[in-house]
Amino acid sequence: MEMVIQWVTQIIIFLLVASLIDLLIPATSMKKYIKLVVGLILVLIFLKPIFMLFDFNAQDALERSFAQIEGEAMEAEQVENLTKIQKKEIQASQTAYILEEMAVQLKDLAEAPLQEEYQAAITHIDFRFSDESNPTYESLKEVIVFLQESSMGEGAVNAVDDVVINTDKPVTDESEADTEGIKLLLQEVWELKNKKLTISWEGGAP
Repeated sequence: MEMVIQWVTQIIIFLLVASLIDLLIPATSMKKYIKLVVGLILVLIFLKPIFMLFDFNAQDALERSFAQIEGEAMEAEQVENLTKIQKKEIQASQTAYILEEMAVQLKDLAEAPLQEEYQAAITHIDFRFSDESNPTYESLKEVIVFLQESSMGEGAVNAVDDVVINTDKPVTDESEADTEGIKLLLQEVWELKNKKLTISWEGGAP
């Protein structure tokens, strides 16, 4: 009789604890696993008299069940993490493709005017954003244009190192004048407003 009372007491206490746990745990993906564990333990408590009759080791059964559930939870978490990583990689690839296409279009727009007026050609275009995770025109901070002397025509522009034009400083050098002209031309062709434009010549000064 004492065993029966003890068994019923365990069931009542466990039900109270299970109810408290259900109220306390947040509604996350892990909640269903916790409910599954609680339900399994409750079933084992109900079957405890039968286990005792057959000399069943309930502790071993619980440990195996916990191990299996923990393994399933870890596997689910790994799948979720892998999905997030793959999503980030896809987004990064899409962003790189968009920037590459934008650079190609800008290069095509400026190719003819640069060749005609300055005998220069764009080799590469880089973009700087105030928010690198959200590369939009609104977050575009700077456009860096890499130029080289065009092989066509004579009188090509003299190349200089990285230059950011300061309109407050008078132009005293021909190469600076050419660089300022290129900058103004690109701003007009690309319709850049309130965006920093940096000109960088590859190969150094001729």
